[in-house]
Amino acid sequence: MTEQTLAAPIDDQQDRQRGFSRYQALLIALLAFTQFTIILDFIIMSPLGAILMPALDITATQFGVAVSAYAFSAGLSGILAAGFADRFDRKRLLLFFYVGFTLGTLLCAMAQTYHVLLLGRIVTGLFGGVIGSVVLAIITDLFPLHLRGRVMGFVQTAFAASQVLGIPAGLFLANHWNWHVCFAAIVGLSIAAIAIIAFAMEPVDAHLRLKQDRNPFHHLIATVAQKRYTLAFAVTTLLATGGYMLMPFYTVNNLGIDMLHLPTIYLVSGLFSIVTGPLVGRASDAFGKYPTFVFGSVVSVIMVLIYTHLGHVSFATAILVNVLMFVGIFSRMIPSQALMSAIPDPSQRGSFSAISASLQQFSGGLGSMLAGAIIAQAPDGSLIHFDRIGYVVVASAMVSLVAMYFVQKAVAERAGRRVV
Repeated sequence: MTEQTLAAPIDDQQDRQRGFSRYQALLIALLAFTQFTIILDFIIMSPLGAILMPALDITATQFGVAVSAYAFSAGLSGILAAGFADRFDRKRLLLFFYVGFTLGTLLCAMAQTYHVLLLGRIVTGLFGGVIGSVVLAIITDLFPLHLRGRVMGFVQTAFAASQVLGIPAGLFLANHWNWHVCFAAIVGLSIAAIAIIAFAMEPVDAHLRLKQDRNPFHHLIATVAQKRYTLAFAVTTLLATGGYMLMPFYTVNNLGIDMLHLPTIYLVSGLFSIVTGPLVGRASDAFGKYPTFVFGSVVSVIMVLIYTHLGHVSFATAILVNVLMFVGIFSRMIPSQALMSAIPDPSQRGSFSAISASLQQFSGGLGSMLAGAIIAQAPDGSLIHFDRIGYVVVASAMVSLVAMYFVQKAVAERAGRRVV
């Protein structure tokens, strides 16, 4: 990495890098593996809900609080970490928060009551919620804008891999042993990831040569006070709301799907997503981040409306709907992250990412709690009023589509292009 790459928030190199070096490829794989464990720890709560609620004798609302606890604690830690995010080697920050995340997941694995599980989710969120922002800052530091779509596409395959490998394996362990084993397995994977980061990853500290605020609080305030960041923060908030409202509640009983078939649905949709992620990344670099985001938004709106209005359907229909919905999600997630990475100044990338992650978690937590308040569980286990959640998600998607246009317009103007 050169200082030119670090200092330029917009890629304007004449001799543009076309591919990845061997170390860059290794780094992408390492960051993707790290994200795999973080995402798996969060989304495993969704399919485990049908097991956890009767096992711990809790209601759907209490389960929503357990999911939200992670989000709220992650949001708090993001704000607390923002002032320090640009003052340390990003590798050391990644290791620090990853170790804390692993300890929190271990607490979940040992939980025998709802309150201990809730405490475990809080601790896990305090540390795990910051890791995504550290990863994003590392990507922004080391890769120029015209490659970030591809990088985001590969790293976000961690989401798909968590479905293909993690969720089916987790549900298998939960169905054949108990839900504690799922979290114990994540702890084992996290320990392996910590070892790889410690020995294979080089320091990411070139940003320390740039001028920094001596006072972390002043650094936080300076980042928040930047007017051109305001719209980006607002879009981040909107994007998180919809996903968190849908994610905690998989409508197994609404669709008439047996729990034993749920791993297959995640497996098939995850396999498609593994292919989709890199393709979306390439498309966002080739055709533009915003056009790709528009495509994803249209697909998402259509599929959310279908998904939240489904009754009992065939197994094949459930898989098809799930696959298409994840195509829409990835086609929004990847280009939006690549666009957001071009917004902050080099000296504020860490704090900008931490604040964005914090807003994402807070809004997501509110979304989960709102969803838990909207829906109710019928005696047969099906979810009532699930369609209302769909309307809220669609509304937030439409507003974010308009707001993202102005985000990409600002990035394009700085890059001297019509579309980036």
